[in-house]
Amino acid sequence: MKSVIVIPARYGSTRFPGKSLARIQGRPMIQWVWEAASRSRLTEQVIIATDDDRIADTAAKFGADVVMTKKSHRSGTDRIAEVADKVSAQLYVNVQGDEPLLSASAVDDLIRAMMESPRIPIGTLAHRIESKAEWLSPEVVKVVCNRHREALYFSRSPLPFQRTFDPKAKLLRHVGIYAFRAQALATFVSLKPSPLEIAESLEQLRALENGLVIQVIETKYRCLGVDTSADLALVEKTLRRQGKAASTQKKRSRRT
Repeated sequence: MKSVIVIPARYGSTRFPGKSLARIQGRPMIQWVWEAASRSRLTEQVIIATDDDRIADTAAKFGADVVMTKKSHRSGTDRIAEVADKVSAQLYVNVQGDEPLLSASAVDDLIRAMMESPRIPIGTLAHRIESKAEWLSPEVVKVVCNRHREALYFSRSPLPFQRTFDPKAKLLRHVGIYAFRAQALATFVSLKPSPLEIAESLEQLRALENGLVIQVIETKYRCLGVDTSADLALVEKTLRRQGKAASTQKKRSRRT
């Protein structure tokens, strides 16, 4: 089954214009995402889909495949659907262009799950919620599933409701990486925004309201997306911490 990772990237961001080209340790953020996605072992191609020449030119310089798309698209999913019209595959994986610390193994877990469940039209990831603040935050999208690991609902509200927060309960935070089978992608973008989607500002609810099944694969990967300059600073801090940890580990290995 041919799978393609598509990274939708636009220049115009309300909270952080031009964030795809923001520098992280000397490299643009979109390059970090592309390099991480390219480490996937289960995909044949990684494509950056953009409507901006600045992003396209930058991506071409570091060797990425680029597909120019319309400026009129409302979402990254619409942009990916245009790529699907030009690049044939059975599976299209939507990786957000603002996750420079993307885990390729998490992406492979999603692709593998889709390969093992050929009847599932859409797949996505989620990880355990670890704190009450995370559970209460409207910036954190929660998901509940049935016994078959199929999504029942996504919400910005605490989900499911608990009178007292229980950290031992299986509370899941949605990770915004999706895998669409080609037909499911075409069907999804042909549908109009749904009432619940508009109410929660969550595109995936359009799929559920129209009867499309979304398989949820649990992962340990905790995404760190960049929506603001403060998020960018946090990413840089995390990378420095990881670099120090790796350096310490190397020193210990040499001693042994």
